[in-house]
Amino acid sequence: MDGMPDSETEFLSVKVAALLPYLRRYARALTGSQKTGDTYAAATLEALLEDRSVFDLGLDHKVALFRAFHQIWSSSGSPVDTGEEGMHERAQRHLAKLTTNTREALLLYTVEEFPTADIAQIMEMPADEVNHLIGVARKEMEDSVKGRVLVIEDEAIIAMDLQDIVADMGHAITGVARTERGAVDLAGKETPDLILSDIQLADGSSGIDAVNAILKSAGDVPVIFITAFPERLLTGDRPEPAFVITKPYSEDQVRSAVSQAMFFASTETLHT
Repeated sequence: MDGMPDSETEFLSVKVAALLPYLRRYARALTGSQKTGDTYAAATLEALLEDRSVFDLGLDHKVALFRAFHQIWSSSGSPVDTGEEGMHERAQRHLAKLTTNTREALLLYTVEEFPTADIAQIMEMPADEVNHLIGVARKEMEDSVKGRVLVIEDEAIIAMDLQDIVADMGHAITGVARTERGAVDLAGKETPDLILSDIQLADGSSGIDAVNAILKSAGDVPVIFITAFPERLLTGDRPEPAFVITKPYSEDQVRSAVSQAMFFASTETLHT
């Protein structure tokens, strides 16, 4: 970054690199597409190479990085890809009905866990407006789409908690699976509209393998992965899910991700 001492440039580069997986996660959830999300994340990094003044505002580094992203996102008109088919096309119809800026505020608050004061800095608006947008987003998204949800989780208490959250949102639970085989069997009996999956399952099998097997036959179904190690899924060197929740999770995170996933397909397969 021009005009900075080498030591400061190196320090800032290390900080940004550590935060990049989370920016990419947010960008993909926001756009519903790994390709589009990564394009905006890359554009943010390119802009920072030219002008790093956002880091001179006294903000937390993560807040500054996300603010730089939002400046680019807003200046481009906050577009979402057009010309898609199937689930992506349906998502566009739903998105067209949402109040401006609501999805951004909700994702920043629930998925990235920014406090409202930080979101106000990122989106460059008053904190009370941020709170209003979050409330509007929750209602609009939860009311727009209802469906059938398959839960793949081997810890009984967590599985029950996820069922309660999803059912309270008005969705139907097709079943709970503790293993890859069990998940595939349940999906074969009733195709879900959404899969909520852990990564490591009871018998040592993989939630990723279970999801890939289900998607081969079920087709275009959105997926939310839950893991204690999200960075393992956000490496940038393979297709990734658009929705990743970090354990331990909050109810707000699950509700937000489920609402978002019902808008966007996150069906890119992953390879272990």
